[in-house]
Amino acid sequence: MAFEDLGLLDTLLAERGVASRYLEAGLDELSAAALRPADLLIVLGGPIGVYEEAAYPFLTDELAAIQSWLASNKPIVGICLGAQLIARALGMRVFPNRAKEIGIAPISLTAAGRDSPLRALAMAGDRVLHWHGDTFDLPPQAELLASTALTTNQAFRIGDGVLGLQFHIETRLTTLERWLIGHACELAAAGLDVAQLRADAQRHAAPMEAAGRHVLGEWLDRAMARM
Repeated sequence: MAFEDLGLLDTLLAERGVASRYLEAGLDELSAAALRPADLLIVLGGPIGVYEEAAYPFLTDELAAIQSWLASNKPIVGICLGAQLIARALGMRVFPNRAKEIGIAPISLTAAGRDSPLRALAMAGDRVLHWHGDTFDLPPQAELLASTALTTNQAFRIGDGVLGLQFHIETRLTTLERWLIGHACELAAAGLDVAQLRADAQRHAAPMEAAGRHVLGEWLDRAMARM
């Protein structure tokens, strides 16, 4: 989705001398060969379910490319759908959650989460932007980093090279209006109060964006040390 972009990651990568390039799922070639020149893979979000290969055949190629990337031991971060794709590429089940989780709300960090870059979320009261309806089983080799009452598997890592985030900390909340417009049908179907989502974003934008920069910056530094 054009509006579900790198967000804060774009600036963080540029500050570290890393050039970014987008591949559009469903339009560009998604293969191990297409990804091979890169040193870091970031798999972003979108409204499609990982299990919808029949309707969206590109998912098959995308999953195969992610499996190949994971085997290469190069760093990867998956956000929302991206985290679900990593879980599926590792053989785990991805399925509809019992309800959608959309809006700004806290997560609970596990002990491993408090010993990870996610500790910086305390700057924003552990608040993150949730925007998902699916969930997944945790890969057996992964450490669980965060949960909510609705979604047990909110974040995981495998060493310093693999990070999966079901929620969004990369989003610039000052531009959340793009999401509110782009996901208008989903929000209406879920009966959510758009004005409240907008007000929450405006209220919490500064501390949440600062926390997101700290978390993602530390993770990038750790990941780049492995390159």
